[in-house]
Amino acid sequence: MNNPIRIGTRDSQLALWQANKVLQLLSLQGHTCELVLIKSDGDTDLVTPLYELGVQGVFTKTLDAALLSGRIDIAVHSMKDVPTQLAKGISEAAILERASHKDILVHKGETSFLSNPASVATIATSSVRRRAQWLYKYPNHEMVNIRGNVNTRLRKVQDNNWQGAIFAAAGLERIELRPENSMELDWMLPAPAQGAILVVCREEDFATKEKCLALHHSPTAICVKAERDFLRTLMGGCSTPISAWARIENSQLRFTGNITTPNGKESLTIDKTTHPDSTTVGIEAAKELIANAGNNILELIQSRQNNG
Repeated sequence: MNNPIRIGTRDSQLALWQANKVLQLLSLQGHTCELVLIKSDGDTDLVTPLYELGVQGVFTKTLDAALLSGRIDIAVHSMKDVPTQLAKGISEAAILERASHKDILVHKGETSFLSNPASVATIATSSVRRRAQWLYKYPNHEMVNIRGNVNTRLRKVQDNNWQGAIFAAAGLERIELRPENSMELDWMLPAPAQGAILVVCREEDFATKEKCLALHHSPTAICVKAERDFLRTLMGGCSTPISAWARIENSQLRFTGNITTPNGKESLTIDKTTHPDSTTVGIEAAKELIANAGNNILELIQSRQNNG
């Protein structure tokens, strides 16, 4: 009798949804699976902003350790949380088909502050990327930090005197918690790989990799590779306001990337269209952006590279 595939996951509602999705897909392939719940530092520290925790992969390193020690066979992650360089001994097993890549604003029903450039409002987010892009568009607004799982953050929007908070659409929609008082931020570029789910396993575990192969969605993998290549080339992490979105349109691979200073004062965007088989568009876009960067943007990139 084959041993069940042990699926490691955080114990938040969203993480459990993602892990159960992988379990269901593997079960449809005839595999027996079980969940193993593991807490991460990102879950236990709900006060420090994510960009001040000082490590990349704050939500993944505990699962990495469990994987490498043989406690679990695969780990399931929101791919945007995963460092562009996987831990030694760990490799991709599958990238699931992407859900919405968009960010949304959860508000209290009053949104006139969005159409008045001189308006004053308070918006909550723990993401330095969202903060920077929001301040670039709405320089008069105040940004406040918000932490916790999606349930906690939704509750905080109602409990505080804020006009709204920014969430990933995919997360709220997966667990059916997207409120009626929400709107898609079509102008905001997402985090690289936002909306995608990554399954990883031990590098030498070829049997498990083979079992996960049926879950892999190649078009999503092409797009998120370009986005993560862009991020890695700019040496970005959770504390760098770097955004990227790749999509296949009209049989072409279109890539849009952005870097914004944390205070939202300056922003630089690049847009490229290439053949869908391109494996270098993210790297090329990053190099072009560096070549065209203004002084403050370039200093930000160089400081991240020097500290990387």
